[in-house]
Order: sequence, then structure tokens, then C-alpha cells
Amino acid sequence: MAGSQDAAENPVGINVVPLVDIIFCLCVFFMCSFKFRSVEMKFDTWMPKDLGPPDGSVPAPPPSEIRVALLWDEKTQTVTRKLGVRNVPDDAELEQLLDGAKSAWNERGRPDAPLTIDADVRVPWGEVTNVVNLAKRRDIAKIEFAMGAAPAARGRVR
Repeated sequence: MAGSQDAAENPVGINVVPLVDIIFCLCVFFMCSFKFRSVEMKFDTWMPKDLGPPDGSVPAPPPSEIRVALLWDEKTQTVTRKLGVRNVPDDAELEQLLDGAKSAWNERGRPDAPLTIDADVRVPWGEVTNVVNLAKRRDIAKIEFAMGAAPAARGRVR
């Protein structure tokens, strides 16, 4: 409702409301139909050639925890214990390895490194509590439990 309503001042009455409506609809249409062009996933970089590993490999990040895996062996119906990737057959060796790992973390300046116990769902709780007791005996205060995979369906619907 711009302008005066007096016919002498405004000989031609132009109603701008439909014009604004059409422009608004065109703006909405173009905004909705606009597609962003994806980048080619290639960036030009100029990195120094004399720094970094010469073979181009990236070193693995240092571990952030002490991890004990308790796995259930279906064939022998026994528990297999691993510290990292090393099989540990008995409690005395596991206790020594936990003590060594704790002292290694202390040397790195991380006395609060956690012990993560990653147990299979079929492992008896007695084995898990045995590892917890061994860790407490070696003064490992921070003990965490990893969330294992869900048990497989047995074919029965409940």
C-alpha cells in the first residue's frame, strides 16, 4: 500500500503485492532447485619433501590403554587370554605382564592408564573377576570393560 490514494497524485494505480508474491515464489523455487557441485576430492598441496617418513608410511598411534581380551574357544570349551596380541596361558604370567605394562606406562608419564577387559559374552564371570583381582593386586586402579558384540541369534523367536 505504497503511495497516496488520491487519484490526482497517482494517475496509474499499481498494485505491487502480486509482484512481490511472484518474486518470493521464484526465490523459493530457485533456492530449492539449487544443487551444490561436489568437490573432486583432490586438493593441491605443497608439502616439504625432506620431512616425514621416507617410505610414505604413517606410524601407528601409541596405545592408550592396557587391553586384556578374554575369548571363548568353542572346540576346547576353555577361555583364551590375550594381553595385546600375546597369548597368556596362566595367572602368574598375566600378573607379570600387567606389572610390566603398568611400569612402562609409569615411565611414559601416564600412571593412570586404564586396563580394559574385553571379554566375550560366553566367558564365565569367574574368569573376568580373576583378571580384575590380578590387576588390583598390581595396583592398577582404573579398570574398564569393553562392550563386546551381541550374542548371535539361536534361531528361536521369543
